[in-house]
Amino acid sequence: MLLRPVLLWTCVFSSRVCIPRRRIAESYGRDASRAFVTGDYSEAGLVDDVSDLSFSEMLTLQNWLSFYEKNYKFIGRVIGRFYGEDGLPTPELTQAEAMMTKGLEADRQELIEKQRFPPCNAEWSFIRGSRFWCSQQSGGVSRDWIGVPRKLFKPGVKPHCVCVRTTGPPSDQSPENPTHRNRGDLDHPNLGEYPGCPPLAITCSVPL
Repeated sequence: MLLRPVLLWTCVFSSRVCIPRRRIAESYGRDASRAFVTGDYSEAGLVDDVSDLSFSEMLTLQNWLSFYEKNYKFIGRVIGRFYGEDGLPTPELTQAEAMMTKGLEADRQELIEKQRFPPCNAEWSFIRGSRFWCSQQSGGVSRDWIGVPRKLFKPGVKPHCVCVRTTGPPSDQSPENPTHRNRGDLDHPNLGEYPGCPPLAITCSVPL
């Protein structure tokens, strides 16, 4: 199992998430790595194939691995997809660990982006529509600037509201760079204004 002590861990984990007793018995001695992410403890879900999981899902699996390594005693490995009969790792384990590493890097990049573009505060009313606004705490990111609402566009993701710094150099430029226009990150190519909202307003209403 990718989560290595399968005999012990699967039993303890299953009981904690209230899997029926018959399911606990069915999980003994099998590699059910995928179920730790999907929550699918059916016969079809108790499998070891994680090849199609996303980076974030593999990071979830890594978090479970760290938890069990810290709190439970290692008792052995299951022969199968991730370990051969000689107990040595297989190429599939190397690939899975590489995915976890990429998941950690993706998580780090997401945190960096959140510091640069904190999420807006938001509310919705059936009568007035949506309202977005920025503050020095919006998005759970404490900072010394407020910012203005903008739509952030990313491939494959629905645009969402972020707060954008309006003064100083862009975040990817040195403060000492004399060529910046003192517009903060307003000129980032993935940002868009909300129609009808003043460009530098900290609050933006989007009618229905």
